[in-house]
Amino acid sequence: MPGSGAVTSALPGFAAVVPAGGAGTRLWPLSRASSPKFLHDLTGTGRTLLQATWDRLAPLAGPERVLVVTGAAHAGAVREQLPGLAASALLAEPSPRDSMAAIGLAAAVLARREGEDVVVGSFAADHVVAPADLPAFAEAVRQAVVAAEAGWVVTIGIEPTSPATGFGYVRTGEPLGLDGAPLAHRAADFVEKPDAATAAAYLAGGRHRWNAGMFVARAGVLLGHLARQLPALHDGLRAIAAAWDGPQRAAVLDATWPRLTRIAVDHAVAEPVAAAGGVAVVPGAFGWDDVGDWDSLASLLPGGPGGAAVLGDPALVRATAVGDGGDGRAGVVVPASGRAVSVVGVPGAVVVDTPDALLVTTREHAQLVKGEVEAWRAAGRTDLL
Repeated sequence: MPGSGAVTSALPGFAAVVPAGGAGTRLWPLSRASSPKFLHDLTGTGRTLLQATWDRLAPLAGPERVLVVTGAAHAGAVREQLPGLAASALLAEPSPRDSMAAIGLAAAVLARREGEDVVVGSFAADHVVAPADLPAFAEAVRQAVVAAEAGWVVTIGIEPTSPATGFGYVRTGEPLGLDGAPLAHRAADFVEKPDAATAAAYLAGGRHRWNAGMFVARAGVLLGHLARQLPALHDGLRAIAAAWDGPQRAAVLDATWPRLTRIAVDHAVAEPVAAAGGVAVVPGAFGWDDVGDWDSLASLLPGGPGGAAVLGDPALVRATAVGDGGDGRAGVVVPASGRAVSVVGVPGAVVVDTPDALLVTTREHAQLVKGEVEAWRAAGRTDLL
């Protein structure tokens, strides 16, 4: 909720980092390793998920202070989609090493360029924030920056709207009492994805927030924690950052990057530091979705013919009796091949038609799509990945 410190201009000393990786296999066959979900317009706004992420972060950090960390294979597409991205702000990874390496690289490069006190905020390239809630998002980031300046590693915890079992949670502790960040609390602990009964208890208790993977901290603080938890990973990232803006970048990357520990930032820093009392949480009272599968995406699209949401040209789709069937899950059709698609009498149907692959499932079974991708991989069909 905006307060007297509501954001009206870029936050001084703040830089935004956008890790843009992963194949989004649960959104196959539209999202693939060669064209992952962050490069697609999945909500029908005319902007890809990456572009929408840029749109909400550039006003908070300033366009010149948004860094994107992505795989070398996607660097060209990122440049094309983000013409305002500075050349020095695109950090290309030789290979995926998970989120800690990506965020840590950006933090180390920024610390080298600007000093250890620069506040770094990490926000995934493939999440959705409701447009009407951008002021609330900005206010949560502002309060997170205040807490980060005080030395905390801060996560923005999304206020849950349902007993979701597909997200991790963070439990809030006592208020920090920080001027300028009245909503900041100590993070008591992080918890894994719960079962339905536990998630319902979390929702009823009011002390748990969804862990959306949004982290804000001073670069030196984040890297200091990493040095204590995983010193070899810290030292490798510092060495790469020292060479990043010089002629030895490629040589140091080639020698060091493949040996870096592959680990998520949650496991590398957030969870152990929270256990030691060093993590804060700012509740985010805004609509958010990680667009994790076809079920969650369908909820973000407006209803179309026959109760089906359509991603693409609605003139190509005819749907009859594919409404929610009483379970709240209306169907979704993606006519990405350009062919006409008819769906009749399959409530909650998911039909994704691309030039070389067709997916037919239901929203109820959307989480199983990743397994199908792995089955095609095992069958040697790398052309489908």
